[in-house]
Amino acid sequence: MSTDLPTGFGHFHFDEVTSTLDVARDQAGQSPMPTWFTATRQTASRGRRGRPWVAPVGNFYGTVSLPCPDPNAASLRSFVAAIALHDALRAVMGEGPTLSLKWPNDVLLNSGKVAGILLESLQVNGQMWGVAVGIGVNLIASPDLDQVEEGAVYPVNVKSESGVDISPTDFLHHLASAFARYDEQLTTYGFAPIRTAWLAKAARLGETITARLPGEAVTGRFETVDENGYLVLNTAKGPRAIAAADVFF
Repeated sequence: MSTDLPTGFGHFHFDEVTSTLDVARDQAGQSPMPTWFTATRQTASRGRRGRPWVAPVGNFYGTVSLPCPDPNAASLRSFVAAIALHDALRAVMGEGPTLSLKWPNDVLLNSGKVAGILLESLQVNGQMWGVAVGIGVNLIASPDLDQVEEGAVYPVNVKSESGVDISPTDFLHHLASAFARYDEQLTTYGFAPIRTAWLAKAARLGETITARLPGEAVTGRFETVDENGYLVLNTAKGPRAIAAADVFF
């Protein structure tokens, strides 16, 4: 266990796991403190809706588990993770490359997807104990286009877009510090300041986008993210708040 992280956070690193999300699930309830689980390689990485996530060695694979029995508060950690990733990437690359946040869980670098976030609830004895925030960052490599869903944002990586070559270990220090700062802000002041910070970095705010739900596609102008973290689109039938969907530009 490493302690070289923000005060109050634990850290375990593994050479190989199926997924750091799996480790967080297996370890749920064993520590009262937020804990990072990282791995050099993952053999069964996954993204939203169970999609596979390509995981070459050299990219960042990590999950932070947080005690949080409130499902609503847990879901807002995706916004904490997104703005923490934005700050960490900015610290690593400097001011040149363009960074933006794509609702609900992606970070874009020069308009391509560089990082993804996946939340999973953690159960102990049949009760919700907390949330696992899985994070993957393309530091040195990105998937081939034939591995990407049709219509999705194309993948990029930090090294190819900025020339910066950073190790996952060094990246964790930037990310963990930023995450701890914004998570404390959320718990102290609520979602409002996190929402404001996220919207300031939002991709395609004010533009027409499409949200794909099971059995339905909703197109409208991206107006805002509301106090629950829902995407709000101004559609031909009026405002529509969407809790979860895949967004396409």
